[in-house]
Amino acid sequence: MSLLKSNSVQIGQSATATQNFTLSVPSSPDGTIKLARGNSGATTQDILTVNSSGAVTLTNGGTITSAAAQASTSGTAIDFTGIPSWVKRVTVILNEVGTADTNGILIQIGDSGGIENTGYISTGVNTDNAGGSSGISRTDGYVIKSISSLACSGLIQIANISGNTWIESHSCKASTTTILGGGGSKTLSGTLDRIRVTTVGGSDTFSAGSVNIMYEG
Repeated sequence: MSLLKSNSVQIGQSATATQNFTLSVPSSPDGTIKLARGNSGATTQDILTVNSSGAVTLTNGGTITSAAAQASTSGTAIDFTGIPSWVKRVTVILNEVGTADTNGILIQIGDSGGIENTGYISTGVNTDNAGGSSGISRTDGYVIKSISSLACSGLIQIANISGNTWIESHSCKASTTTILGGGGSKTLSGTLDRIRVTTVGGSDTFSAGSVNIMYEG
């Protein structure tokens, strides 16, 4: 019985490189292995990598990536840019985010042309444990309703349904007796690559907390 040893194996013989796959280890093996699209020695796209501990990383999705958290203690807008084109869901994370006024938090999305501030269908509602509620609808962003002096903590999910249309849903706490909920939709003119956390009207100043995002394919 013979044994074939190689650092790289090409699967497929198409004249079009992107229709072939290559399974390879580094020229100086270190316990890792990679599957890529393309020909051996000239791959065009990494698909997955297994590291020396056995952990699998899918290059275009399958893992959750966290950005760097940003303080929401000043300023009127917090931007996250460079979101990859393969992303299908973004989670905005609010940690005790407070504002200096009562107009509420607004989430806006954008593409390479910049943040878009029209065309949203969005509603946010406050509900308290006494059964009271108040709501607001906006077309300039996904609105997260808020009340004066209450800091918001929670998750805002923004998911791609098809094309460049993104659906938003959120659930946050505003106090021990008040929760925030709502949802919305927005179709971008291009591929999503940025998100802005701001306030209704865009002029309120952030006064407390921090914000981050996670994204996945």
